[in-house]
Amino acid sequence: MNLLKSAASLALISFLVVPALASASDVKTTKSHGLSLAGPLKYPADFPHLDYVNPDAPKGGQIKLSALGGFDNLNPFISKGNSASGLGLTFETLMTQPADSPSAEYGLIAETVEVADDLSFAIFNLRPEARFHDGTPITAEDLIFSLQMVKEHGRPLFRYYYANVKEGIILDDHRIKFTFTGPPNRELPQIVGQLLPVLSKKHFENRDFTSTTLDPIMGSGPYKIKEFEANRFIEYERVKDYWGKDLPINKGRYNFDTYRYDYYRDSSVLLEAFKAGEYDFRAENSAKNWATGYDFPALKKGLVVKENIPSKTPAGQQGYVYNLRKEKFQDPALREALSYAFDFEWLNKNIFYDQYERTNSFFYNSVMAATGKPEGKELEILEEYRGKVPERVFGPAYEPPVSDGSGRDRKPLRAAKAILKKAGWDVKDGKLIDPKTGKPLEIEFLAYDPNSLRILGPFIKNLEKLGVTATSRVVDTAQYTERLRNYDFDIVTSVFGQSISPGNEQREFWGSAAGKRPGSRNLMGIDNPVVDDLIERLISAPDYESLKPIVRALDRVLTWNFYIIPQFTSAYERIAYWNKFGKTDVYPSQGTDITAWWVDPEKQRKLKEGLETLKKDSN
Repeated sequence: MNLLKSAASLALISFLVVPALASASDVKTTKSHGLSLAGPLKYPADFPHLDYVNPDAPKGGQIKLSALGGFDNLNPFISKGNSASGLGLTFETLMTQPADSPSAEYGLIAETVEVADDLSFAIFNLRPEARFHDGTPITAEDLIFSLQMVKEHGRPLFRYYYANVKEGIILDDHRIKFTFTGPPNRELPQIVGQLLPVLSKKHFENRDFTSTTLDPIMGSGPYKIKEFEANRFIEYERVKDYWGKDLPINKGRYNFDTYRYDYYRDSSVLLEAFKAGEYDFRAENSAKNWATGYDFPALKKGLVVKENIPSKTPAGQQGYVYNLRKEKFQDPALREALSYAFDFEWLNKNIFYDQYERTNSFFYNSVMAATGKPEGKELEILEEYRGKVPERVFGPAYEPPVSDGSGRDRKPLRAAKAILKKAGWDVKDGKLIDPKTGKPLEIEFLAYDPNSLRILGPFIKNLEKLGVTATSRVVDTAQYTERLRNYDFDIVTSVFGQSISPGNEQREFWGSAAGKRPGSRNLMGIDNPVVDDLIERLISAPDYESLKPIVRALDRVLTWNFYIIPQFTSAYERIAYWNKFGKTDVYPSQGTDITAWWVDPEKQRKLKEGLETLKKDSN
């Protein structure tokens, strides 16, 4: 869901348009107002506004949102502390991706970009009118500073993204050249364009970028921080003289005068707070809540709107993640066997109200997902690794175990026991014994949401039937974050989102170097030379068609190594909101973009009247 701009949004690959010459270089470049993966850009250089916005939307009003846990940091670009929600509203990047263009990005701070035909560099031409909130112009010097800060001191994610960005070179105040190393990488111009946060060098003259702070950082976005109380709330106000308000990419967006995020300690109270009108918009992630929790008067009276929006985005993978740094999870046979204890079919029928579908790929709901048997170029790639990968990668694509949904199907657990027995595992006194250590297998599931126990409970009971001593531990979000950062867990649930064009972020997800550094997304601790090699091959793929077989080969290697137990995903985006908003009837393919919504005065008036009537009726 594209609720707000995110510093972690995935970059995509370039489509080049008009030839030009780069200064001080014989390498030809191609100049454009945007970059795209699949064919021509959707929007031409002179487009008036995005298709899914109302360019005449009124400005004003407030949207109230919720957040879970707390925050103690207003710098979202470092690993320390917990950063506040919504900070992306205050910062900008050189380019930005609309919610209806999964393969494209368009100029924001940069008016145009020139990409070398040999992909050795990219030049960004900055808009002279681009300004920070204090009125100072955004210059190439700020971009040099920004690259240095996030590359050397930022979150691990940035280091992997910018590993092949060699340097930034100032051509003039509003023109900067980024040079690239390594094999040609079509993703790098867009990584710089969309993921590099533009920071004010002046702002940090007397401030330490590496330290957590509750001093707001100077940004250039459509909003700035109005007020906040750490761990309680944060409110952003619209910048009335925002420099980019009339850009075609921004017209009809950023209509609310204020965004407010209120923090809640317990996820169980979030729905009740929404029903009480404490916040305005809710993206529902609980099937039970969606099926049974919205039967309240305001919804029946039309004061609250509930919508199912078909998902058109790659779902990636969600699952129970093994921590392979623990010796007890080193055996792939064990990892496979435990997956048979997760009875998705029963859960979907009895707990999820048949709202979910099982994921079978790390690139689910995408053309990148492996299907059937490998053939053609995909098979050629895998043949290079024969003997180094599970033999099953050369057969049909992975499918998770299936039960009959009755809750009494013994076949999956019998299959698990057969796998364990073949691998040397034995059950003594009801305990599953590790053949290497002679110790009984004990597993702790770490979570921060008590609602997850509804799913874990049946899973743990089935694990106990295999002789596994399994427990669950629920901790607060701060402790949970810290334990994940230091890989202090046995098994956790995690989500690995994917873009239409997987690229450099795969290093952070599965790369062995990432798994050795605290705070990476490689929670599993995958340390597999074949995976590393496939990641580098997909990053250097010369075009989109060449990328597909490499990613599919990677998908097979990941799935057949049983690094996670696949869970599920929804085919729909589930949203509910108090009926005071206006929005167009055009649903962007990448999900709801509330930056294109506005407060409708007439709806707000009717909502107020409806609430007064409800109050009278209840009395």
